Amino acid sequence: MDFVSSIKAKAKQAPKRIVLPEGTEARTLQAADRIIEEGLAELTIIGNIDEINKLVAQYNLKNIEKATLVDPQNIPNKQKYIDLMVELRGKKGVTPEVAEKQLQDPLYLGAIMVKAGDVDGEVGGADNATGDLLRPALQYVKTLPGISVVSGAFIMITEDKQFGENGMMVFADCAVLPNPNAQELAQIAVATAGTARAIAGFEPRIAMLSFSTKGSAKHEMVDKVVEATKIAQEMAPDTQIDGELQSDAALIPSVANKKAPGSAVAGKANVLVFPSLEVGNIAYKLVQRIAHAEAIGPVLQGMAAPINDLSRGCSIDDIVNLVAITVCQAQAK
Repeated sequence: MDFVSSIKAKAKQAPKRIVLPEGTEARTLQAADRIIEEGLAELTIIGNIDEINKLVAQYNLKNIEKATLVDPQNIPNKQKYIDLMVELRGKKGVTPEVAEKQLQDPLYLGAIMVKAGDVDGEVGGADNATGDLLRPALQYVKTLPGISVVSGAFIMITEDKQFGENGMMVFADCAVLPNPNAQELAQIAVATAGTARAIAGFEPRIAMLSFSTKGSAKHEMVDKVVEATKIAQEMAPDTQIDGELQSDAALIPSVANKKAPGSAVAGKANVLVFPSLEVGNIAYKLVQRIAHAEAIGPVLQGMAAPINDLSRGCSIDDIVNLVAITVCQAQAK
């Protein structure tokens, strides 16, 4: 069974409630029809009901009637959401009038549905920029306890089975935070451990990457990774985390034996945490293109509830798969 099939199988075991805030976007509705047909999730779809029905008829979608449709202009639990929004952000200037106006935006409505516990997760971004999706999520859903940053991980599946877990690895951060400090980098490592367990399905062995291995080079950039490693180890003492490691020391046993003897991670890392977004983004794209690896993601991590962002160039398959991943994150939560 391939990775996507295994994720779908896991999602089907305990489908969760996922909100799609872009219900009038054609690919999203077509994906929703398949998600319902495959039994991957219980869907709430936000959008103008007339527009949704037109698309349903246009694409001959048979399963949308099994979803819960919510029109931002006619919200069943409107007062409950307004009260919650004022409670959470009244000190930030959110009055009942401001909250009511925000609820007309499907992205804000989706986020407060997650916060209220009416749904278990959210998938959007097919028709909106990442910042627009994350802004209401960060304002109302917020991050996990002990985590102040959101990051993006990729599940990398290579044809060479000697790396990671039979060719599968997790790379982070490759999508969100440009230049994390040591504390933030440690949080990314801990959050990625959760992604490895919930999505990739393996126990993480995390390498904190640098251009130095165990003091082979001296630089403030190395110092950041050394400090981040110590913080991450303190945050997650039951997780195998080691650094600073060069990528060859992290992945190749013979190199690890020379550069980092005795390390429980070196030579067999299955999670790579990069020192900056620049490095992580370049690395995953190089592996994807040169090694012909499959790159699944980004999976957003660090949020108090699973909220995931699509590329605006996404396919219907991408939406279906990301909803299945979001269900698995909600199961783990």
